[in-house]
Amino acid sequence: MENKVALTGNEAVAEAMRQINPDVVAAYPITPSTEVVQMFSSFVANGKVDSDFVTVESEHSAMSATMGASAAGARAMTCTSSQGLAYMFEVVYIAASMRLPIVFAVANRTLSAPINIHCDHSDAMGIKQSGVIQLFSENAQEAYDNMIQAVRIAEHPDVHLPVSVNYDGFITSHALDILEILDDETVKNFVGVYKPEEYLLNVKEPISMGNFDMYDYYFEHKYQQVAAMEAAKRVIEEIGKEYEKISGRKYGLIDAYKLDDADMAVVVMNSAAGSAKGVCDELRAKGMKVGVLKPRAFRPFPHEAIADALKGVKAVAVLDRAETFSTLGGPMFGDVRNSLYDLKNDIKVVNYVYGLGGRDLRLEDVEKVYNDLADIIKTGKADNFVRYLGLRE
Repeated sequence: MENKVALTGNEAVAEAMRQINPDVVAAYPITPSTEVVQMFSSFVANGKVDSDFVTVESEHSAMSATMGASAAGARAMTCTSSQGLAYMFEVVYIAASMRLPIVFAVANRTLSAPINIHCDHSDAMGIKQSGVIQLFSENAQEAYDNMIQAVRIAEHPDVHLPVSVNYDGFITSHALDILEILDDETVKNFVGVYKPEEYLLNVKEPISMGNFDMYDYYFEHKYQQVAAMEAAKRVIEEIGKEYEKISGRKYGLIDAYKLDDADMAVVVMNSAAGSAKGVCDELRAKGMKVGVLKPRAFRPFPHEAIADALKGVKAVAVLDRAETFSTLGGPMFGDVRNSLYDLKNDIKVVNYVYGLGGRDLRLEDVEKVYNDLADIIKTGKADNFVRYLGLRE
């Protein structure tokens, strides 16, 4: 049974955490994710969860406490944003390497400097090579659904990796939306009781964690993380199908929107995907064969699914809400371009960096991208393959 409610993205994430009822939540506040732990602390105070709520002095300590709880055998969660995630970087890498199934929400916000509290994806891109699974959410509904599924994905015996659930700061975190909430018992049954396989407090089978690892084993341990990330692709699909049975909402690695007969496509994550779909519908009504591809999983990167979804198009625009400073485009652009390389279809691929520091992505901006793609198809040329959308010059 589901209930329709009006919630912000932060409220949706907090509600999912309440229903999951983790053993431990460690937290340090940072805009725009503060509301999540603020609301969860009230759930703890009012006896609505059985969780131990640990207040710490920094984000580094928040992830450290979460990691310690997970290593001890607890189902542990936290949340953060921007500089808070940057402060966690060291521990995030360690948590992934220790194969701890931590789930943490990230309300995406730009990194300083200049100081800015608004949305882009530079914080999330800082951990794309950490070994953490990264799911992205178009709206509050997806943030809620992703949090619940993330628990099962992280704890799957073939995975055992942390999962971060990303959603756009302020755009999603603070915007009110109508979404469908599952009943508590359904969520409880879906996530199940956490039964850790190996943990520090298991005195019958003692283990050590965080060991010193020289070159004779380090390489193999890193490869085990690669294998787990590869397995995560299958697990994400499987858990998505299970979740569809209880929610009616379909989730996989990607969301392919009107791509079956499309000549051109926009690839974009998080809330901007909703804007792109709206423009896509308008242009379709005018006779343009356009589509949208939204990666739900960024790590592991679903290169096979993306190549299959885009194999029939003639031109692709990848929209990145982060800059790599490589002068070769944004982080997702490189991954998408690599995914399409072996198709040998001469698909023209261009990159648009947009929305840094919370700069609005307007509907006319997305329409311009589609019109640019139409020109590329017409001329066969894709000069200036890295472009900046909405930049004042």
